[in-house]
Amino acid sequence: MDGRDKPGRDEFMKGPRLVESIGSSPAAAKSAVLFGHPRGLTYLFGTEMWERFSYYGMRSLLVLYMTKYLLLSDHAGNVAGLFALKRALEALFGPLDIQPLSSQIWGLYTGLVYFTPVFGGLLADRMLGQRRTVVIGAVLMAIGHFMMAVEPLFLFALLALILGSGCFKPNISTQVGGLYAPGDHRRDRAYSIFYVGINLGAFLAPLVCGTLGEKAGWHYGFAAAGVGMCVGLAIYLHALPTLPPDQLEKAAYKERRPFRREEWRAVIALLLLFVPNTLFWATYEQMGNTTILWIDTKVDRGIDLFGWTAQIPTTWFLAFNPFMIFAFTPFVVGLWARQAECGTEPSTITKMALGCFGVTAADLTKALAAVHAGPGEASWLWVLASIAIITVGELYLSPVGLSLVTKVAPARILSMMMGIWLATNFTGGFLAGFIGSFWSRMAPPQFFLLVAGIAAIAGMMIFASRWVLKDMLRE
Repeated sequence: MDGRDKPGRDEFMKGPRLVESIGSSPAAAKSAVLFGHPRGLTYLFGTEMWERFSYYGMRSLLVLYMTKYLLLSDHAGNVAGLFALKRALEALFGPLDIQPLSSQIWGLYTGLVYFTPVFGGLLADRMLGQRRTVVIGAVLMAIGHFMMAVEPLFLFALLALILGSGCFKPNISTQVGGLYAPGDHRRDRAYSIFYVGINLGAFLAPLVCGTLGEKAGWHYGFAAAGVGMCVGLAIYLHALPTLPPDQLEKAAYKERRPFRREEWRAVIALLLLFVPNTLFWATYEQMGNTTILWIDTKVDRGIDLFGWTAQIPTTWFLAFNPFMIFAFTPFVVGLWARQAECGTEPSTITKMALGCFGVTAADLTKALAAVHAGPGEASWLWVLASIAIITVGELYLSPVGLSLVTKVAPARILSMMMGIWLATNFTGGFLAGFIGSFWSRMAPPQFFLLVAGIAAIAGMMIFASRWVLKDMLRE
């Protein structure tokens, strides 16, 4: 799901360099042990799970809420600042009807959520510390979710969520590493456990918030996301005595010696991958944008089991991806391990290219489904197949990309390079909104072919760069 948070095979096998540079262990010594790990890990797991529940719960409703309710003429006039934002977007992209406007707002929100963590990390490192910054972020996000239930405050709610995520996101995971002393091999398993929390929250969110929003009313779904964030905040506040101390003024920021040649080569290698990584997220993020619109209007969501019939709620399809992350991760990691034993494991660059081609294959599947259905509705099994394919693509690119940064970025600018890498989610989110604005102007098969082509271009760019980057990445 939120693949940007997920450790890859190298993290499972080695443990990330990122947390080694944070490295303090007083909390590990003082806190009680639970299931072989510091008790603080359990609390951080719970906090992250509920934060992801709130984030994905709100996001599962956002596009549907805008296109089916908020941006309609009866309600749009009630939203403070909406017309000003619409005029600004139209100045850049031309006239925007309801669907293109909702896509642009969705892309703007998604992009900024992954841009503000750069500043949230600096704020914690230089001024407030990780604890205070996480608390501020959680409070802002809880307020934002509850504000979503008040139509005039819609844009202010999104702003609160963006700023809150910026404070929360970069600082919660660093505290996992701080629970362990340098060289403690339990870190590998700790990040695997933390990873489960991310996906558990993402899996439950559409089932709870999405169902409430679609069946009981939009505002009930948003309120449920707010309650989830409050639960996460309560868990975190209770956990404070078990968490590591804040790390202010890291020594990495004080180093002023020039970069060595190999450090420059590593930085250049990562920057070369910025564009194709952006294209990957721009195409991948259509799953929560245009694909959900396709499912809502052009997919037969009916189930008939032994005479029992039901309709799958649209937002439930967003739960398939995190569920498949649970199911597929052991097989993918096991496959890489077997390939490594045989000397056939793909390089990091090749894996990332295959990840992009996975998005291509998923969108080709949707295009085929749309053609096959013609003017009728496609079976929901086509959607299930496309989500399975795109999940494998995600596992080949997203966690591998994070692993790549922790392996090759110079230690003294590791946090900054991670922030730059995460910024591809910011640029990808903006581009996803722009691409999504073509949905209402094209037939579904043509649109899915467009997205598949963009993802294929990204894969070819990464694959072609392996000759240039081979020496830089020492692969």
